[in-house]
Amino acid sequence: MAIPAQTYYNLKMAKFDEIYQSLLGDIMTAGMAEVNDRTGHETKALPGVHFSTDLKEDGFPLLTLRKIPIPMFVAEQVWFITGARKPEIFLRQFTKIWDIFTNPGDVVTVAYGYRWRKHFGRDQLGLLIKLLKNDPSSRHGVIVTWDPAQDGLGGAIKKNVPCPYTFTVNIIGGRLNLHNIVRSNDVILGLPSDVAGFALLAHILAQKLGVRPGCYSHSISNAHVYDTHYFAAEEMLKRKNEHKKITLMLPKNAFDRAEKQDKKLVEEIVENLTSQYKPLNHIKGLKIVL
Repeated sequence: MAIPAQTYYNLKMAKFDEIYQSLLGDIMTAGMAEVNDRTGHETKALPGVHFSTDLKEDGFPLLTLRKIPIPMFVAEQVWFITGARKPEIFLRQFTKIWDIFTNPGDVVTVAYGYRWRKHFGRDQLGLLIKLLKNDPSSRHGVIVTWDPAQDGLGGAIKKNVPCPYTFTVNIIGGRLNLHNIVRSNDVILGLPSDVAGFALLAHILAQKLGVRPGCYSHSISNAHVYDTHYFAAEEMLKRKNEHKKITLMLPKNAFDRAEKQDKKLVEEIVENLTSQYKPLNHIKGLKIVL
């Protein structure tokens, strides 16, 4: 049965759906169309995109304009916290999303969690928690994923270099805020999972530090849609989904359990989010452009 037009346009969408649809519309109408030399694909792209969402007032930023695989980003973020760089360690039982980026030794050389916890000779994530426990007012809570000795600038060719390459965490008014900075974001496939995953990390860090979740901010140097995804973009620009705010009820001791590679932690988070998640239909035919 068709929804009357007046009712259709009065549907109250979730805040992140509104943010996402607005960004998608801007890219498809005002984005510059160019062919990327590396991939051979045309993209429509915009520079310097930024948005923020309040994790309490707006709810958990999980896209409902199409179905997003919740276990994928939950398990991925827990895997990051472990500091592992082999998908066989914990991750592969939930998702194979990183398998295409492994080397012959089954190692993801730029695994984000490994970069956060081991690669630079210091546990950045552990030190972040220690810093903000001792000084909640600190503005030095910066985590770096990008290695200038190895990544980009015409250096060694590898299957992947970090897209979210740094993030900042600070506490203002008893609320933890996370600002994620992304050099390049595939808005159809990459952005929804990145936002949900790093918003989950913000919740986990806030719980560990005994404060409330605050704002999640996302800045993109190059926000783009690939030509092979134009059809999906046009479809999602037509969609409207009335959806209640999703409230993440994080299990206790989530950070410590993640470090211990607790499989049940993933299952509990997935169950909580899935029970509230009422997305529109999955869009078939979407493939990652490498």
